[in-house]
Amino acid sequence: MNILSYIIWNVDPRIIPGLEYFRWYGLFWALGIVSAYQVMLTFYKKEGLLQADLDRLTTYLIIGILVGARLGHILFYDPVYYWENPMEILPFRINPSFEFTGLAGLASHGGVLGAFLALFLYIKKYKISLLWALDRLAIAASLLGSFIRFGNLMNSEIIGVQSSVPWAFVFTRVDQVPRHPAQLYEALFYFLIFILLLFFKRSEVAQNHKGLLFGAGFTLIFVQRFLVEFFKEDQVAFEAGLILNMGQLLSIPLIIIGTIIFSRSLMRPSETDAEYDTSTLN
Repeated sequence: MNILSYIIWNVDPRIIPGLEYFRWYGLFWALGIVSAYQVMLTFYKKEGLLQADLDRLTTYLIIGILVGARLGHILFYDPVYYWENPMEILPFRINPSFEFTGLAGLASHGGVLGAFLALFLYIKKYKISLLWALDRLAIAASLLGSFIRFGNLMNSEIIGVQSSVPWAFVFTRVDQVPRHPAQLYEALFYFLIFILLLFFKRSEVAQNHKGLLFGAGFTLIFVQRFLVEFFKEDQVAFEAGLILNMGQLLSIPLIIIGTIIFSRSLMRPSETDAEYDTSTLN
């Protein structure tokens, strides 16, 4: 097998060699958050809402996503290890000396749950419409997801299974095996969902049915996640004995929830955006 006939991927995860704390993954996370924020800001300005309200919502969501993604990784993928090594939960270690390690291990399903909890706390405090917020956040979240997966690609992580397709990547920092670029698949799918939702938002049916955009986006995101998992290597050892891996098992109930929300929104009598309860945002 001539690996030179495939795409050789040997990107240093550090943007500047020798500078450990400035990495492509963190940069793509930051770019994703800024881009998603700009999308939401466009919606807020178009609907005559205050940027300060969006800033508060963004703060809630960033904290919820990061905490949820970290705890999700711990609970879903390696609870025994972290039970035995609780200090590893933190983004630093102090033994034998202080070292900043970052959040080594984030689970997207946990991030979703954390975002929902943060959003629930926000709407409870500021009394806004849940579906109004979810319809718009579904669009921004799809764009954020695309950036995060590009960050995974730069990190040579979440690699795909062995493959001989012409576009296979050889992640030389992992091994010399050509593999499906599963991170790239997901990044492109997320971006496609973002574009579809953005155009769908302009349609009359989306404007007249609260929750429709969210239901569609939520379903599409986790359908693609379920499917792309077939092209990924197992993330942890215990998945080897499962018919479906953990990512797929966690995606199934979310697909069902998204489908139910989409169906119920479509069957609900029409109501325009003007009827959304956004008055308390101003």
